[in-house]
Amino acid sequence: MGDINLAAAADQIRQCLASQNSRPVVKSFFDEATFTATHVAHDPITLNAVIIDSVLDFDSSSGRTAKKSADAVISYVREKNLTIEWHLETHAHADHLSAAPYLQEVLGGKLAIGEQIKTVQQVFGKIFNFGPEFARDGSQFDRLFSDGDQFYLGNIPVICLHVPGHTPADLAYIIGDCAFIGDTLFMPDYGTARADFPGGDARQLFQSIRRLLALPEETKIYLCHDYKAPQRDRFVWETTIGAQKRANVHVHDGVNEDDFVDMRNKRDATLDLPTLILPSVQINVRGGHLPPAEENGVRYLKLPLDLL
Repeated sequence: MGDINLAAAADQIRQCLASQNSRPVVKSFFDEATFTATHVAHDPITLNAVIIDSVLDFDSSSGRTAKKSADAVISYVREKNLTIEWHLETHAHADHLSAAPYLQEVLGGKLAIGEQIKTVQQVFGKIFNFGPEFARDGSQFDRLFSDGDQFYLGNIPVICLHVPGHTPADLAYIIGDCAFIGDTLFMPDYGTARADFPGGDARQLFQSIRRLLALPEETKIYLCHDYKAPQRDRFVWETTIGAQKRANVHVHDGVNEDDFVDMRNKRDATLDLPTLILPSVQINVRGGHLPPAEENGVRYLKLPLDLL
């Protein structure tokens, strides 16, 4: 039996490509400090919108948070008179803090992520030795999406595809003719995401990527990150399925699974951990909520020693 959910996503994209009214308008905001692209996608007819992978600014040297990046998104939403329906997370990020709770407070909308966030919460709940007050059931989010779940953004159809490998909970959101794929792929000249975080798996990542690359070649891809390959002079976060199939330096057509897994594992062994992984994961497994304040009114993050 074939992949019914993938076929449904491909059919949706083909139908949207044939209809101007089914294509979202996308505005992206790039945070160079964390190399993160936040996307706002909206239906141009109803003005209903989603915010995907928002950023809360964080200064690791002082432990201070700021809202400059999120406020830029708020200004755009208000300027365009958009109604936010969803704050969508592609996964629990290890390189930036989510601003979803702040954006929800200001703009409304529900917060969602893939249902396998429960697995991620179990893993990192142990790593950080969180107590029983930390729920490991995904209840910090308003909705946990499963593979194949569908909903509408105004009049535009949306389908969710589970694409694990970078983390167990990665989800791609197919909105009209666009795919918001989180940390599975980068730009073709940069390659693919790492798979060595707790719960990651290079073989799963390859299979998830090949699943995405089975979508129509005209599908627009919006990435969560760009690290600017050496030959480029600017950051880019939009590409297509066709471009990835032809030119991705790690996983273009013709690369087999075993060779990819060998490459990915060797490459990951040389990489440092992301600068903000320890604060980011602690916040993001909570749906972007900061830890509860202690008796003195101050919130604290943990720093596990000699563990990761």
